[in-house]
Amino acid sequence: MADPVSAATVGLMAQSDDVKGPVWGRVLVIMPTFNERESLERVAGHLLDTVPGVDLLVVDDNSPDGTGAIADRLSVDNARVHVLHREGRGGLGRAYVAGFGWAIGHGYDIVVEMDADGSHPAESLPAMLDALTGSEPRPGLVIGSRWVRGGSVVNWPKTREFLSRGANVYARLALGLPAHDITAGFRAYPTALLRQLSTSVDSRGYSFQIEMTLRIFDAGYTIVEVPIVFSER
Repeated sequence: MADPVSAATVGLMAQSDDVKGPVWGRVLVIMPTFNERESLERVAGHLLDTVPGVDLLVVDDNSPDGTGAIADRLSVDNARVHVLHREGRGGLGRAYVAGFGWAIGHGYDIVVEMDADGSHPAESLPAMLDALTGSEPRPGLVIGSRWVRGGSVVNWPKTREFLSRGANVYARLALGLPAHDITAGFRAYPTALLRQLSTSVDSRGYSFQIEMTLRIFDAGYTIVEVPIVFSER
């Protein structure tokens, strides 16, 4: 089994002669939403401005506050925004699996999980994509990590930080996983790997992140953690 490596050890920023900037292939960021009308437009706009090379798929679980309608308007105004409406609140894991299927069907090379509340910094996404594409063999997962050197959380009480760190240590030891932030929701996968794994994932809630990490590690892929600053909103 491969151990995770620091992003600093990964060859970064692959370049081509005719493309200015990083070469990642087609990248889709998936944002599940349920009652995110106060933040979605701001967070989506910031993402698209900060990382021009990515597209966005909003997966809305029939939000009663009208988030789905906001997402539809954004998609009309910007061809990089897409919307997948689901009939009801089916859980985070099911929302991501639906998004994975959409990404596979539309020919994307990389899929990113990202929250719609602004807690995940779009500024860190290029480093995560570089880490996923900058070495061979490529990793199976890149995690935007709070709990590696250089990572941190903002606006969390110490008790919550203690509980999160403790839960990750426990899961890491119990499952034999090498990653430090197993429950993190900011992560990037190669679509080819998701084609093999995502249809067999059973978890519906936040345990989905743990299950995906375990399946990728058990399949023999490297896991890379890139430090991020997680800001509670």
